[in-house]
Amino acid sequence: MDKINIKNFEVFANHGVFPEENILGQKYIISAALSTDLRRAGKSDNLEKSFDYNRICRDIKSFIENNTFKLIETVAEGLAEKMLVENPALQSVWLEVKKPWAPVAVHLETVSVEIERRRHTAFISMGSNLGDRELHLRFALSELKSARGCNVARVSEFIETAPYGYTEQEEFLNGCLELDTLLTEFELLDLLNDIENKAGRVRTVHWGPRTLDLDLIFYDDSVISTDRLRIPHADMHNRDFVLRPLAEIAPDALHPILKKTVAELLSDLISREEGKDPSLRSG
Repeated sequence: MDKINIKNFEVFANHGVFPEENILGQKYIISAALSTDLRRAGKSDNLEKSFDYNRICRDIKSFIENNTFKLIETVAEGLAEKMLVENPALQSVWLEVKKPWAPVAVHLETVSVEIERRRHTAFISMGSNLGDRELHLRFALSELKSARGCNVARVSEFIETAPYGYTEQEEFLNGCLELDTLLTEFELLDLLNDIENKAGRVRTVHWGPRTLDLDLIFYDDSVISTDRLRIPHADMHNRDFVLRPLAEIAPDALHPILKKTVAELLSDLISREEGKDPSLRSG
């Protein structure tokens, strides 16, 4: 990935744990590497297809000068988020925040922190079979669209499906969405659980009726297996109510363990279920 580098940009600001740091202020030195596609800018010689370095430096200066944080870790985190949120063409941001006059009782040249933050692509399955099912799904979309650092890129059509696992319940309305996000896997899981709770979800029966069900299916090409989270979703390849809407928006998305695309997984599932009693299908 191409990069724009900004090195040793000096800013005077008021960050620190001690009150005198917040009042008197001190110098900070910022370096940044902004990853983006610069080919169109290079081919066209057109500033509009690149970044205005002057504006980027002004934004860095404004953020650092107009906020007061105890930790330079917080300075770096907030600045990286701001740059990615406000510049959609950036794929990742590397930052180093140096504090040359750090109040420590030993001689040193500088204290600094380095972080790298980037965009991620997640696919989320949605389902509801209680109350106004479509209203619950659209509530989830609205919450994700308004969450900082999240952008809903694509949404499938909603489909009616038979219940899976526990079948003595009403039919579901299901869909899938693609999400561009700055959140980590577990931060996104927490957000999805919070949205479910806002929609009144109560977990009493496994696979039972629910106002809203949000499952994290893919997150980049990550493979995670913990008590809280499994990515890819452990049973997605057996669920046509996941695969059908997912194939609509991302047929070529690759399962990082099974090494098959979503379209191939759906085809495999259909083949396995041919000739079965319809009541046994995972619709």
